[in-house]
Amino acid sequence: MDEITKTLAQVGPRLQEVRKKRGVTLSALSAATGISKSTLSRLETGQRKPSLELLLPIAQAHKVPLDELVGAPAVGDPRIRPTPIREGGRTMIPLTRQPGGLQAYKLILPPGEEPDRKTHEGYEWLYVLSGRLRLLLADHDLELPTGEAAEFDTRLPHWFGSATDRPVEVLSLFGRQGERLHVRARSVRK
Repeated sequence: MDEITKTLAQVGPRLQEVRKKRGVTLSALSAATGISKSTLSRLETGQRKPSLELLLPIAQAHKVPLDELVGAPAVGDPRIRPTPIREGGRTMIPLTRQPGGLQAYKLILPPGEEPDRKTHEGYEWLYVLSGRLRLLLADHDLELPTGEAAEFDTRLPHWFGSATDRPVEVLSLFGRQGERLHVRARSVRK
């Protein structure tokens, strides 16, 4: 399979992912773009080939660049221009462009968060860029200063956040399972 065919085959799943990440229904997207619901569905399932005529209104409705929808390979400039993701006071800045595989994020974690331990498949690696990080991992309650790193199995109950009354900045590396938890899942307050 050549590169163009491979890129086109990934457009449908990418369209669906962008739409679902934003919590938009096919009906709402149809109303916003003027494209029929059935056409949008066929695009997402790969039963219809994407065209600029269809992709441009979808990109405008989601307020994303067209290359994000098609996963266009970078041309020339290797720099990453990340769009911060803000959720409940936390800021995540993606440092990798390609979906799947290992993902890198800079995290800015505010003080005063209530610990909420999670578990998921995979491993996570954390490096404290500035501040002090509190890491709750199984029975351990650890404090990591600037320059320290931790690596752990994420199947163990874990949580991390600021250990002080100031934000902490962390570099985080994790696989796809961790990406789903940290980036896409909304935290549920008990």
